[in-house]
Amino acid sequence: MSSPPRPPTRRTSNTRPSLFGAMQLSTRRLRSNSGGPIPQDLGELSTAELNSVAPPNPVYKIVLTGGPCGGKTTSMARLAPYLRERGFEVITCPEAFSVLVNNGMSFDYLAAVQGMDIVVQDTVMDMQIGLEDGFERVLRARGKPAVLLCDRGLMDGSAYMSQEAWDRLLDKRDVQCVSELREGRYNAVFHLVTAAEGAEQYYTLDNNEVRTETPELARELDNMTRNAWVGHPNLKIFDNSTDFETKLQRIVEETARLVGLPAQMQKITSKFLLKREPDLDAFPEDVRVRIFDVEKVYLHNDDDIEENIIEEFCFIRKRTTINKDGEASGSVYGWTGVQKTRDGQIIEKKRIITKREYNLLFVNRDTSRHIVKQKRISFLWNIQTFTVHVYQEPVSDICILHAQIQSTQDSTNEKVAIPPFLEVDKKLMTDSEGDEKYGAYHISLKN
Repeated sequence: MSSPPRPPTRRTSNTRPSLFGAMQLSTRRLRSNSGGPIPQDLGELSTAELNSVAPPNPVYKIVLTGGPCGGKTTSMARLAPYLRERGFEVITCPEAFSVLVNNGMSFDYLAAVQGMDIVVQDTVMDMQIGLEDGFERVLRARGKPAVLLCDRGLMDGSAYMSQEAWDRLLDKRDVQCVSELREGRYNAVFHLVTAAEGAEQYYTLDNNEVRTETPELARELDNMTRNAWVGHPNLKIFDNSTDFETKLQRIVEETARLVGLPAQMQKITSKFLLKREPDLDAFPEDVRVRIFDVEKVYLHNDDDIEENIIEEFCFIRKRTTINKDGEASGSVYGWTGVQKTRDGQIIEKKRIITKREYNLLFVNRDTSRHIVKQKRISFLWNIQTFTVHVYQEPVSDICILHAQIQSTQDSTNEKVAIPPFLEVDKKLMTDSEGDEKYGAYHISLKN
């Protein structure tokens, strides 16, 4: 059940705040600590209870996943103090499956009784949801900007089950669309590629008694885990193309960018103009593809912006999953704010919002701009994430490939292996949302 928004504070000016301030939007549906109905009289709540219902600051949820010996534990140990030193509250959420194993459940349980794998994964999901929701509730109540670092997430279980068993589990839990367990729940997913893929000499399981995988199995599990998260718009893959310290720094930089802190690695994607929309039948059978319909709505913004900002805009997005039968199977909603600074930096802040919040913000849309509609095709190739944006409205003749890269200020370090089943026209010189020809911000303008 949705609740009224947090009571507004009294304003001494008639000036409307910048919509970039919408960073205070809740990252989850408003709800009470107990999960029951929200009190109608919010004045009866304590400060902590009110914060947990309508948090004054964002709580980011980041999944760290990947194959065995990818660096998750070390990364979490690096990220937590980094974020705390910069004013964020941080809690780390343990992997539920490891909690079970560390407390007596052996791997033999998985095959001991027919259907046991579904029972175990159902239990893991219950535990993971309970841990994540409990930790998030504490962080929300604290009232400060916060980050919840999750050791694996709900979609990881699908990597260890057959498709049939996974579908049965989702039916049992009445999950209408996997987007609920993926982009509807987490702000970002960081996949740390196992050392068995590209750094074999460092592959070891000495630091994790729960894991017993050979390098061959580790690579297989890493691939299945990567594919489990295909479709999340903020899936970032950290491979072993650099030394481990640089890998950790790349993870820190990506986290900084996500929460709005300064980052040294300015470029995270390269964009390519495609000659035509990809033919899905031409994709290799082992490439898992996810398809979405996206509606992007730009909002009105004030002219009164900070002195060091030269441009500022924000938009809301409805992202609908299209199933294998071509039917819509569920939607998730997001808010994005973009600021361009005088020193050339582009700062983006993203929030998961509810359908109710989306509809409230939609009323304030910028009517001088079209609603931008796209078909998006997400997939993995050569341990890199790719998303094709096929414009449908207000134009229908533009198809852009977005490819994840990792580079420093030296653009010569970019590495993008273009899939051979795509036809590239040219590389675009900028990856900006506001690109004057191919950016959605420009395309949305009415003549």
